[in-house]
Amino acid sequence: MNTKEIRALLELLREYGLTEIEVEREGERLRLRKEPAPGSGLHPAAPSVAAATAVRADAPPLLTIEAPMVGTFYRSPAPDAQPFVREGDAVRKGQVVCIIEAMKLMNEIESQVAGRVTKVLVENAQPVEYGQPLFVLEP
Repeated sequence: MNTKEIRALLELLREYGLTEIEVEREGERLRLRKEPAPGSGLHPAAPSVAAATAVRADAPPLLTIEAPMVGTFYRSPAPDAQPFVREGDAVRKGQVVCIIEAMKLMNEIESQVAGRVTKVLVENAQPVEYGQPLFVLEP
């Protein structure tokens, strides 16, 4: 891996509040891990979408669709196809919202909740971690 690729991975760690990312390509494996500061009392946890999104007290709670596995996130079924969902789209329970490629298998990810997409949190063709929020929905 070159320096530019490693910096991009470090940026993913910071941007999404990840504690660890591992990439394997052509027999090379790279694992980056960020530990909490000693004595900070903080434990590694998934980023909180609610904390990152300003909402009114009377507003309905936001829902997230999270990655069920580690892999590469794709918004559409093919490079030249339209995305499965866009910001503002209504999503029903069981609807395919993206694909995650893991070990050369394309896994269709279905929404477990119904709602309207307010934010797509991951760029197309980016690596994702297990439990990482992919979409924010309002019920």
